Amino acid sequence: MSADDKIHVAMTGGGDYSTATKGAKDVIDGAWPLVRDAIDKAPQRAGHAFTITDMGCADAGTSYDMMGEVLQAVQSRFPPRDIQLVYTDQPQNDFNALFRLVHGLTPLPSYLDDFDQLQILASATSFYDSIVPAGTLDLGFSATAMHWLSRKPCNIPDHVHAVGASGLALSDYQIQAAEDWETILMRRAVEMAPGARLVLVNFGIDDEGRYLGNTGGINMFNTFSSLWQERVADGTITAAEYEAMTLPQYYRNVQEFRAPLDDPGSPVSLAGLRVEHCETRVVPCPFAAEFARHGDGARFARDYIPTLRSWSAATFRAGLDTSRSDAERDAIIDGFYSGYEVRVRESPGNHGMDYVHVYMTIAKEG
Repeated sequence: MSADDKIHVAMTGGGDYSTATKGAKDVIDGAWPLVRDAIDKAPQRAGHAFTITDMGCADAGTSYDMMGEVLQAVQSRFPPRDIQLVYTDQPQNDFNALFRLVHGLTPLPSYLDDFDQLQILASATSFYDSIVPAGTLDLGFSATAMHWLSRKPCNIPDHVHAVGASGLALSDYQIQAAEDWETILMRRAVEMAPGARLVLVNFGIDDEGRYLGNTGGINMFNTFSSLWQERVADGTITAAEYEAMTLPQYYRNVQEFRAPLDDPGSPVSLAGLRVEHCETRVVPCPFAAEFARHGDGARFARDYIPTLRSWSAATFRAGLDTSRSDAERDAIIDGFYSGYEVRVRESPGNHGMDYVHVYMTIAKEG
C-alpha cells in the first residue's frame, strides 16, 4: 500500500477525544470479561515479555481504566514476566496527550508506579501494517477503530456514509471492507504467538439492521447527509465537495466479520486463526441517557454534538476544496455542527448515538 493510498484519520486532539466520547469508554469497559478470559487462557512463555497492543488507541483515555485492569491481571498470572504494552495509532495521532495521561501529568493517577516490570511503548503504525515482531503478541486489543478503511474506494454521490450507499458504490465498499479485514487479520496472525488472542470490538450492523446512531428515532448519518445537502442547495459548498465528504468507513455485519474465519480454505483460517466468541451489543448513548434524567434539550444538544464532531470533523473538513482558506473551512465546519445542534435542540427526544458493536475473541492455534 503506497503512502498516497492510505487514509489518515485525525481524532480531536489535546485529550478532548476521550472527554467527548464517553460512550466509547462504556463500550471498552464492557469488553473486560472477554479480555480477562483471554489473559486467563494465555500460555506461559517463559523468558518472553507478555506483549499487549492497544490498536487505534487515540489518546488512550477511553481504554485507560481497562488497561490498568489488564496489567494487574497479567502481573497476577505471570509474576516473573515483563509486560510490554504497545499503544498504536497513525502518525498524526495525539501521542502527546497519551503520554501525559500515562505518565500522570493529568488529574488521573498513573498506573506506572504499580508495576516494576512494565514497559510502555508507542508505535505510530496503523493496524493495516506490522506493529510488533512475528510470534511475540500475546494479547491484541482494539475498539471502535477497524471500521476505518485503508482507502476510500469511491465517493458516494447521494450520502456521506456506506450505510446510505446502494448499487456500485455499496459494492465497492463491501469489497474494500472484505479486503481490509483480511489484511488486518493476516497482519495479526503473523504477530501472534501460538495460543495468543485478539479481543476486537468493532462498529457493526446487527441482525435487526441497527448501527451507530440508528437504533430508533432520527438516523444520525441521514442527518449528516441532509445538513450537507442543505449547504449545497444554499451555495455554501459545491456538489463536488459534498461527494468528497464521504466517510471512509464501513460497518460490517456478523457474517462479514466471521467469513474469513469460518472458511477453512481462507488465508486467515490457514494462518491458524479461529473465532472463540462473537456477539453484537447495543451500548446506550450516555448523553441521551443523561437527557432522560435532566430533561434540558439545549443542554443535551450542547453536550451531544462534540462527540459527533470528535471523529467526523477532520474528514468533512478535508472534503472542502483546497482553494478555500483555513478560516473559510473552519466557518463552514462550525456552521455545519451548529446546524446539527439546532436540530437536536428542536427535537431532543429523537436524537442519540447508541453504539452498536460486534464483540469478538479470536485465538491463534498452537
